[in-house]
Amino acid sequence: MTSTPTAHAVPLPAPHSAGCPFSPPPAYTEAAATAALTRADLPRGESCWLATGYAEVRTVLSDRRFSADVRHPNFPLLSPGRRELITANPSFLRLDDPEHARLRRMVTGDFLVKRVEALRPAVQRIVDEALDRMTEGRTEADLVADFALPVPSLVICLLLGVPYEDREFFQSISQTLLTNNSTLEKLTEAQDELLEYLSRLAARKREQPEDDILSRLAARDDLTLEEVAGTGILLLIAGHETTANMISLSTALLLEQPEQIAALADPAAVPGAVEELLRLLTIVHAGLPRVALEDVELGGTTVRAGEGVIAMLSTANRDEAVFGDAGHRSVDELDLGRDARRHLAFGFGVHQCLGQPLARAELQIALATLFRRLPGLRPAGPPDERAFRTESFIYGMRSLPVTW
Repeated sequence: MTSTPTAHAVPLPAPHSAGCPFSPPPAYTEAAATAALTRADLPRGESCWLATGYAEVRTVLSDRRFSADVRHPNFPLLSPGRRELITANPSFLRLDDPEHARLRRMVTGDFLVKRVEALRPAVQRIVDEALDRMTEGRTEADLVADFALPVPSLVICLLLGVPYEDREFFQSISQTLLTNNSTLEKLTEAQDELLEYLSRLAARKREQPEDDILSRLAARDDLTLEEVAGTGILLLIAGHETTANMISLSTALLLEQPEQIAALADPAAVPGAVEELLRLLTIVHAGLPRVALEDVELGGTTVRAGEGVIAMLSTANRDEAVFGDAGHRSVDELDLGRDARRHLAFGFGVHQCLGQPLARAELQIALATLFRRLPGLRPAGPPDERAFRTESFIYGMRSLPVTW
């Protein structure tokens, strides 16, 4: 990775604009319109590559010549203060095989499609109960606080074996860990607190196991309590933050286009509608970082060994050549009838999101139930009262006032 900024390079992380809040930052979409591979400047001035085309992003995420190991000295990070923190105890998402595969296999079984399908009645009950609480005795609510956040939080707590009454603690910690301008001191303090909390919980489950993921991990002789806690952090944060933001963003977008909500009334159409929402609203706006282990030809350009590459899921999912079906709306618009199954919202290759079957089930149940039970759902105020999370690595919403 060269330390000399490139002229006209994209600054990372790029700021969001006052335009459409459901689109990636303009700098990313402009780069994608120019070339599939663009130079970009990291916060400290180092230069890396930005892969924006669909084919190039798939290659970066699936070709073993690109490493996900955050311990590589040239690994591109958008928050310089995180390097020391992340490299000290990387999750399996930040490792290559065989380390990645060994740790991932320990929890794969809990997120298999068959296991998730068996969970659907429990998820439906959680969704119904959340709506019961939200609507009892009132006609207005903050959809984020009263529905989008509680549903996935309850689900992941159920799976992991984390007490739901501790949700305010881990949700606050999550916000700190995901905010790209958190100081190293705050990041370290937050991670240490969550590691200590989950280590204590894992120790208790090692003595008194229950039917949950932390208990199964804690029972293994080849894992320390700290390793169990480290995996727990990844699953706990990813398991509620991503889905919560997808529920709120999807709802906000659908409320702007109520004519498309009817598609959610057909159970057969709901899975396809969710895939289109995942494609268009790809919440990892800042992309997935990798580093080249050797020279690789990518999009007609040679990426040199040691150079960082950031795979932009959000622009790849708006690649006209892949998703611009004839007879459908522009790739920059929502079209719940579009075939969006090839989207990369969950990543691609061996590191793609472990929990995608669960996320899909939660989104399908939550959105279909929300609009079925509240057909009169509408914004409670003007658009500028919605609060978007532009400072987070996971794009989403802080609040969404609604009425019915």
